[in-house]
Amino acid sequence: MAKRDFYEILGLAKNASKDDIRKAYRRLAMKYHPDRNPDSKEAEEKFKEVKEAYEILYDDEKRAAYDRFGHAGVDPNGMGGMGGGMGGMGGADFAEAFGDIFGDIFGGGRRGGGGPRVQRGADLRYSLDISLEQAATGFDTEIRVPSWENCDTCHGSGAKPGTSPRTCSTCNGAGAVRMQQGFFSVQQTCPTCHGTGQEITDPCPACDGVGRVRKTKTLQVNIPAGIDDGMRIRSSGNGEPGANGGPPGDLYVEIHIKPHGIFQRDGDDLHCELTIPFTTAALGGEVEVPTLTGRGEISIPEGTQAGKVFRLRGKGIKGLRSSYPGDLYCHIQVETPVRLTEEQKAILRQFEESLSGGGDKHSPKSQSWTDKVKSFFS
Repeated sequence: MAKRDFYEILGLAKNASKDDIRKAYRRLAMKYHPDRNPDSKEAEEKFKEVKEAYEILYDDEKRAAYDRFGHAGVDPNGMGGMGGGMGGMGGADFAEAFGDIFGDIFGGGRRGGGGPRVQRGADLRYSLDISLEQAATGFDTEIRVPSWENCDTCHGSGAKPGTSPRTCSTCNGAGAVRMQQGFFSVQQTCPTCHGTGQEITDPCPACDGVGRVRKTKTLQVNIPAGIDDGMRIRSSGNGEPGANGGPPGDLYVEIHIKPHGIFQRDGDDLHCELTIPFTTAALGGEVEVPTLTGRGEISIPEGTQAGKVFRLRGKGIKGLRSSYPGDLYCHIQVETPVRLTEEQKAILRQFEESLSGGGDKHSPKSQSWTDKVKSFFS
């Protein structure tokens, strides 16, 4: 089978720069690497194809021969005689590119100028429980979070006072070592200095050679009005400090709204159950309603049934991205009286008899239900 064009394999034009070739190779090698595609023969073949295309096009002489003579120009048995195996390639360029890919796959990072690996600090998460009222109005608060600070004894060096760290004997201060595995050169974090490039032979007794000590710091946090449950507030740079001069991580304050005794929140709207006496449900009347901003009032029309919902516009919560506040929905519950006296029971029986004399006009739902039951059993 005829070989595919190397530029086509990498998805590049013939005037692509070396940087374009390198980026294309890294992207495709990451995609088809055998460690990411176990037991996939197709991925293995594509990986080999991508690797060969990179070997040829990244080498200036081989690329020139390929551009002039095609595959024959780089075939060791053909007219070009340039050599197509990995052994004939400029090893430093390929090892650098492939080593970076291994770093991406297995969690490593770039190293500037061959020095110790610079790492961004880890992000931290802090859970903050607040009330519904606090979420609605917003507030400022203080939180205490764990932090790392330079050791006062060794001033961050990690070495015992009077001594100093020395250059790592394993990596010569590079923070990384290369391991040759057949055709591949793999870059790994130095096992001796763990990427710092320095060895501490006499560690500081106060921090055990870490150079930092764990402390607690107090931060001011602004909780904006309208924040909802599960939202996060980012405090930039207040996470774990970076390694080898890397930037610190961030602190994420995760909001949890405590259950409320009256209201349930649904986005910008609020819901509550409003219990009224059955006499008010029958006769109607004015009922006082609690809201987050004070007291409200709704008019209950006569004959109100349980489950009826009344809406108070604008009595909900104004969300973070909302122009107007939501509404308050009051769900009516009709309370049945309990522990009646004999006199009260007699009055109710008399009342029931008076209702029966009026037919189904006083209890339309009950009569409708009775008719449905009769129809079901007939």
